[in-house]
Amino acid sequence: MIFFNNYLYTINMLDRSGSLVISLDFELLWGVFDKLSFEENQLYFIKTRNAIPQILQIFEKFEIHATWATVGMLFNHNWEEWNSNIPSNIPNYQNRNLSAYNFGKSIQSKSTEFACFAPDLIKKIISTKNQELATHTYSHFYCREKGQDLKSFREDLKMSVSLAEKVGQDLHSLVFPRNQLNKGYLETCSDLGITSVRSNPNKWYWEDTQKDTLAQKIFRTGDAYIGKNNKSYLLSEISRIQNISIQSASRLLRPFSHNRAFNYLRLKRIANEMEYAAINGQIYHLWWHPHNFGNNPDSNLRDLTYLLQVYKKLRSKYNFSSMTMKELKNETCSYNKF
Repeated sequence: MIFFNNYLYTINMLDRSGSLVISLDFELLWGVFDKLSFEENQLYFIKTRNAIPQILQIFEKFEIHATWATVGMLFNHNWEEWNSNIPSNIPNYQNRNLSAYNFGKSIQSKSTEFACFAPDLIKKIISTKNQELATHTYSHFYCREKGQDLKSFREDLKMSVSLAEKVGQDLHSLVFPRNQLNKGYLETCSDLGITSVRSNPNKWYWEDTQKDTLAQKIFRTGDAYIGKNNKSYLLSEISRIQNISIQSASRLLRPFSHNRAFNYLRLKRIANEMEYAAINGQIYHLWWHPHNFGNNPDSNLRDLTYLLQVYKKLRSKYNFSSMTMKELKNETCSYNKF
């Protein structure tokens, strides 16, 4: 009987359709304040905010399930609320320019709130069918930077969980800011209800991204346009640590390029990889930041529509499904029951 059940399971796995997983790192200014000047990029954040409802409309049109890894500070309505929600323990980064708290205290005015807070957009995400609200930590917490520690990370994540609960949401998925996955922090994640985490692609040029070498940057950029290695993977290849599903990203959706050749190669690369995943019953995890659409939003939305038209054809031909990170985790658990 055991042999027969294993046989049926093997047949089932061979017949399993592939899945497209989409996750977005929703940050606004909190994700880039150490890289961009707010004063010089106000229109950029206005366009980003305007693009998010349009992304949600496109997702609805194509019946896309997506995970929105949201910086917890965006839940606040204004600076007064932000000041009241500072955790008792905050990261003491050696590089003080990385501290969202230092930065936030330096720019407090009514004119900056639109780039730092977004409860209205969070509400739209929650109210849109098939969208998962996830966390990108509270303060865009850097888990591998010198000066931070586990205690401040726990307080940070607890704040995100608390604010999500106030809008009726339980957080199950997490994306570490700047992809700084710290395995030593996964037990704390599990304690606070996190069951799935996104990791970097399993390639040398995605390792230790906080210490990028020139070679890593060159290979990552080139890989976005050309190459033979597909980044999809089998359900059985998803690992578990501390009962958390570790889900590798496959491809960053880079923003629109005015170079027509580069833009064509970028989109063709993703379309081909999705098709490979669909044919071979594999997982393809596409991710980006909504602010990547802040420049040339119309062109970026058009390119997203094209890719989801490709997805729709693959769904029809190969039963290529769409999943959130939470849904993929549940699928992984079903797999591990056998």
